[in-house]
Amino acid sequence: MTSTIKVDNIQDQDGNNIISENSNTLTIGNSNSKISGIGTVNWDTTAKTAAFTADSGRGYFVNTSSTAITVTLPASPSAGDIVSINDYNGSFETNACTVARNSSNIRGEASDFILDINNAGATFIYIDATEGWQVLAQGSDSDIQKAYIEATGGTVTTCGDCKIHTFTGPGTFTVSGVSCTAANNVVSYMVVAGGGSSAGADNGVRGGGGGAGGFREYKSPVTPYTASPLDGNPGGSEISVTAQAYPITVGAGASTPSGVPANSPSGAGDRGSNSVFSTITSTGGGGGATYCGANTRTGGSGGGGGSSPNAPERAGGAGNTPPVSPAQGKDGGAGTPYAGAPLNSSGGGGGGATVAGAAASNSCGGDGGNGATTSISGSSTTYAGGGGGGGDGGQGGAAGSGGGGAGGESSPATGNDSGNAGTANTGGGAGGASARMNPAPSNPNAPGSAGGSGIVIIRYKYQ
Repeated sequence: MTSTIKVDNIQDQDGNNIISENSNTLTIGNSNSKISGIGTVNWDTTAKTAAFTADSGRGYFVNTSSTAITVTLPASPSAGDIVSINDYNGSFETNACTVARNSSNIRGEASDFILDINNAGATFIYIDATEGWQVLAQGSDSDIQKAYIEATGGTVTTCGDCKIHTFTGPGTFTVSGVSCTAANNVVSYMVVAGGGSSAGADNGVRGGGGGAGGFREYKSPVTPYTASPLDGNPGGSEISVTAQAYPITVGAGASTPSGVPANSPSGAGDRGSNSVFSTITSTGGGGGATYCGANTRTGGSGGGGGSSPNAPERAGGAGNTPPVSPAQGKDGGAGTPYAGAPLNSSGGGGGGATVAGAAASNSCGGDGGNGATTSISGSSTTYAGGGGGGGDGGQGGAAGSGGGGAGGESSPATGNDSGNAGTANTGGGAGGASARMNPAPSNPNAPGSAGGSGIVIIRYKYQ
């Protein structure tokens, strides 16, 4: 014999429904309740289209087709609290769903959790104050979160498992998705500023070479390549990217000076322009010096000193200005004074990324300092070489490796010589000018030359 108990609902002592029946539908608890130990949720089938705070014991479908949405986990959770989130219509890659931790840890970290794979879903269960919310994914983490960075901007190439974004002019590095593995979000970068222009020359004065643009590099451990000696890892500035747009500034090389020393202070070289990626700024190379007028000899690498008639030599400019670690460049070399001898007045070399510019020696200009060699682009390349100083009737200073320009040479056979410009997109400093003195031409002067423009390269693992 069987027995039957018929009731419409069962309530607790406070009058709250525990089990209720209506039109043959059985409801356990109310719409906001949870039953400890079951480990399941009641699903809200009305898609969420704006930010909201979740209730424990509930599951939600989130529609991000129009905008990114933040779901905030419950405040002051208790052990066993549970929340489920699921992509409503396959739009999490278009606009991510951020699960905000609301002061509690997620998987032991004080970080929000990003769902950015289409049709992703995850269940969050609160464990304790140390671990916080544990995450149960539908499949592995790679099923609900990106494993690698996704980004656009510049000229994009690949090398092995890495993507390389090269900027030879202004642009934007736009990160549309980040990795669920923090290490994969740390990018490698190289930022080179524009090189300094060189100083002009006239009868008795030779120009200093332009300093190289500042060189800064950081190699992420997950992007294998041979970095330069100036690699900032460890001890430098790490950049861990987030999903946002990063404006890129590529510094121009300093323009050719408008004058020559005997006529105007504008015969001195000028500083190149800065290059910028995120929090990293590389300073333009210092301009080459003359004996008259002020100029910006300091910079990423310092400009070379100019020769000075009947006066002490001109010192080279200081590099790594303003200072960063590792240093972004070296000092320029000093010029020699002119003291009546026909072949004894030459300009110093501009500093390079790794080697200081050489001082002038009698009739020979100082060599430009060498730059830094790195394979961040996928091939071994040298950047940020200093410009050679102008020679007085003898040899102009050699160009520093990495795009520096050679210094000018003057003689009865060659006449006036402006020196060579820095190479574009290397940050190379320009070579100093030289003007023939004996026998003097009708116009014994030559302007300086322009510095080379900079470059920005960003590299990261993409597979």
